[in-house]
Amino acid sequence: MNPLAAELNSILSSANPQVYAMLSKVGQRLFFPRGILSQSAEAREKAHKINATIGIAKQDGHTMYLSKVMDMITGLKPSQSLTYAPSFGIPALRRRWQQDLVAKNPSLAGKAISLPVVTCGITNAVSVFSEMWVDPEDVIILPSMMWGNYNMIFCVRNQARMVHYEMFGAGGGFNLEGFSKVVEEEAGRCGKIVVMLNFPHNPTGYAPTVREARQIAAVLQKTARGGCNVLAVMDDSYFGLFYEDDTFRESLFALLAGADPNLLAVKLDGATKEYFVWGFRVGFITYGALFEDDRGYEALEKKTAGCVRGNISNASHLSQSLLLRCIEDPGTAKEMEEKFSILRQRSLEVKKVLEDPKYADAFEPYPFNSGYFMCLRLKTVDAEALRVHLLERFGVGLISLGSDKLRVAYSCIEQSQVRELFDIILQGVRDLETGP
Repeated sequence: MNPLAAELNSILSSANPQVYAMLSKVGQRLFFPRGILSQSAEAREKAHKINATIGIAKQDGHTMYLSKVMDMITGLKPSQSLTYAPSFGIPALRRRWQQDLVAKNPSLAGKAISLPVVTCGITNAVSVFSEMWVDPEDVIILPSMMWGNYNMIFCVRNQARMVHYEMFGAGGGFNLEGFSKVVEEEAGRCGKIVVMLNFPHNPTGYAPTVREARQIAAVLQKTARGGCNVLAVMDDSYFGLFYEDDTFRESLFALLAGADPNLLAVKLDGATKEYFVWGFRVGFITYGALFEDDRGYEALEKKTAGCVRGNISNASHLSQSLLLRCIEDPGTAKEMEEKFSILRQRSLEVKKVLEDPKYADAFEPYPFNSGYFMCLRLKTVDAEALRVHLLERFGVGLISLGSDKLRVAYSCIEQSQVRELFDIILQGVRDLETGP
């Protein structure tokens, strides 16, 4: 094993041996290299005469650039947009994201958390997490309705084993009974479980109520106290888009960070959705654990940055700089509230329209209260057949999930189109019911 990895492992096992034990075999081998990157960093500080270390081109002492490129980038210097960013991410962006996490999640007050490490969007964040913490045959607990890319990342690439529970209970809310049963059963079989919590949920657009959130956290804390190592992973891609008063408006990360020595909380963020910059591909990984001091977090940050380094090298410098400027702009918060209001009104319009009893014998909505999506449960026709029919006859695009579910992304339609959309879906159902 590389001596740098061994050093980080020693720090982690001293800070919290349970967290160290949760690392995958790859995670144990990971480290942040002291090669070209560290030598270049030293040179930036001390090479006052000539610095011939970094693999970029310079001209007249400054970053070389094409004028046509810089003409399209306003307000940023070439050194803030064209050069490589650190594998950890831009320091100022990492600090600001951490500050905002605490501000948006009051339950984090007084808790120690890591500095976020920047990834290339949420998919890269999930992939980095999987490499660091998931071994073949490890158990990943997820609802049966889930984002399909989890299967590609955890199972196809890492050969983990998924165990599912039904998302919703008989009363229509989060299925706490089913969730608790699966967690208890798998904790009894395994010394380590990974629980993926994605709220607001893709594909259903559901986030737990305050009561449900506290119950979920209590189940995981109880499991950790029972001796099982629990990795609680929050995919918070759509964080902040909570539309109803009784919805828990924080991340479950805030309730779980530092809750027990056997519990590691991991927050995966996508600035892409929160700030409506999907193509920027900027995400974050943040840890919440019980460590004796910050050295444990520093070791995790180095391993995470090492994983990023060995995968994509670093996330886009330009995207990170633009995002930081956006967050720091005093007008951004007001504009984000305006965008939030538009999405909330669409969600409420969908609920209002679906109260019409004319749809009842054809389909019904699964619970939704947040995010971008909602799902329909079809009662009489096949979802894929309906999807194709709607596309070919009406020019309407939706996503089929299994045999009886359709996902509607109301985030990308206008409020004025909502009733028309569901009327077309109803007509499509009637078409299939009566024949080809």
